[in-house]
Amino acid sequence: MNGDEEFFDAVTGFDSDNSSGEFSEASQRAPGGLPVDTSKSNGIGEAGERPPQENGIQRHRTSLPAPMFTRSDFSVWGILKKCIGLELSKITMPIAFNEPLSFLQRITEYMEHIYLVHRASRQPQALERMQCVAAFAVSAVASQWERTGKPFNPLLGETYELIREDLGFRFISEQVSHHPPVSAFYSEGLGQDFLFHGSIYPKLKFWGKSVEAEPRGTITLELLRHNEAYTWTNPTCCVHNVIIGKLWIEQYGTMEILNHRTGDKCVLHFRPCGLFGKELHKVEGHIQDKNKKKLFIIYGKWTECLWGIDPAAYESFRKQERRGETPRKSQPGIGVEDADTEVVDAVPEVQDTVQVIPGSRLLWRINTRPPNSAQMYNFTSFTVSLNELQTGMEKILAPTDCRLRPDIRSMENGNMDLASQEKERLEEKQREARKGRAKEDTEWQTRWFHQGRNPHTGTPDWLYSGGYFERDFSGCPDIY
Repeated sequence: MNGDEEFFDAVTGFDSDNSSGEFSEASQRAPGGLPVDTSKSNGIGEAGERPPQENGIQRHRTSLPAPMFTRSDFSVWGILKKCIGLELSKITMPIAFNEPLSFLQRITEYMEHIYLVHRASRQPQALERMQCVAAFAVSAVASQWERTGKPFNPLLGETYELIREDLGFRFISEQVSHHPPVSAFYSEGLGQDFLFHGSIYPKLKFWGKSVEAEPRGTITLELLRHNEAYTWTNPTCCVHNVIIGKLWIEQYGTMEILNHRTGDKCVLHFRPCGLFGKELHKVEGHIQDKNKKKLFIIYGKWTECLWGIDPAAYESFRKQERRGETPRKSQPGIGVEDADTEVVDAVPEVQDTVQVIPGSRLLWRINTRPPNSAQMYNFTSFTVSLNELQTGMEKILAPTDCRLRPDIRSMENGNMDLASQEKERLEEKQREARKGRAKEDTEWQTRWFHQGRNPHTGTPDWLYSGGYFERDFSGCPDIY
């Protein structure tokens, strides 16, 4: 499997305005001993100037340079039927099935609702902190709603940074492995309130009509002021109708968030669609203490909102509900026919909004997408800004940053032919570099992350080595 040639290897694809200059290597460490990046500034702007909000950008764009390229002229089945008997990894998909972002930028979308982490840090009680952390964990997958385009596979050594003073964080990620593909990331609060880090390497399964991405890798959030660490793994993402029919996405599986200091755990069940689509997008679960006593009930939809309520009030409401009669709405049939009499996975009807139980507390609500989102790959407003590149930013960014990647830039600008040519060129360059290392019997050396063990779970992980924001990029590889 090489570069971005494997479609089935990447269908998956967080209050303060303080600087980070107060960090010191000796005194600022995470609860598990992980050092905080000690760079004295964001490395942006002249001496004495206040660093801009995000890599030189004061205001963020609200649309892409060109509208989304139509995919109606392309058929996945038209490609696959010519490749019967070949390995799936050898199938090259047209660039029209991509979206103009790298998978590293997709990971950065975890940060859209980072206000929930800042809020968690301010809560005096562990239960309230867990509620905020649970909402943040669910919000991290919300941007995938209706996002059926695949991100570009990161090249080995590719990086992405994001600094948002208005949202109180800075973020760095690196593609640390190509086989298997592993993306590592690290983020810290500019107000010294949190660390957020992990490594992502999804396992892909092709089921004929759908592609299922099972998440691998631990996600860790550390609230420094409370000496607390939380770990979890994201739910499984499934893209339906990859051969024919309308693409649609669901998330399912169980997410367990553990507070390693208190032993509290939040167990969230992402419900699969179900026979009539009744469970589509639903999330239900609870927070329990170390003795498994339920402390709080959580419910909602990962595409919409999340609510919480006291267990006694929840059970009382459910008992009343069971005694009543609730009429059922008619639902579409399953397995409707599509072109060429092929059976497709029916797209479930959009169900009524979340039924709010009296006495519930709103934990999180999704941001409204821009009115032109459908013409921009269903991007959120936060996502639209991720690949923005203004004059002068090239002097600041690492030469491996996604924003400088020519195939993604060409696609964003609407030049699909050039984007396809550049993608092929970059893949060939990566193959030649790998052959050169094999010939010289040398191994690839990561720049900003190193292999180790998660300080809280003890499992293998990629840990941030520090130093990125000092901006010494002299040893960065030439990958573009």
